[in-house]
Amino acid sequence: MIEEYHFGSITIDGKTYNYDVEVCCLDSKTEILNWQRQESHDINVDAVKRAVEQKPDTIVIGTGESGLAKVTETAKQFIAEKGIKLIIDITGEAIKTFNVETNIIGLFHLTC
Repeated sequence: MIEEYHFGSITIDGKTYNYDVEVCCLDSKTEILNWQRQESHDINVDAVKRAVEQKPDTIVIGTGESGLAKVTETAKQFIAEKGIKLIIDITGEAIKTFNVETNIIGLFHLTC
């Protein structure tokens, strides 16, 4: 469970991370990975591929505190073609959604 988010940091299960994270909550197991992208504010197919390959029911993308990160249309289509529900919101709101869903992967941009 994500306990806290502030610009540049996120606390998950008592541990604080100061980098963008991919949080996989599948089959009652939670895994936290460093979510790296070629372009910080461009969320393309490569940025979501690992999450899609895990076959969650839902992917939620947090686009930063003020929503400056943008999900490309090709990334949206790629997710939709796999039958995965996609939710895109500013990171603070995306975290609220993540915390109430199951079989979900969250991709969270922590800064702007």
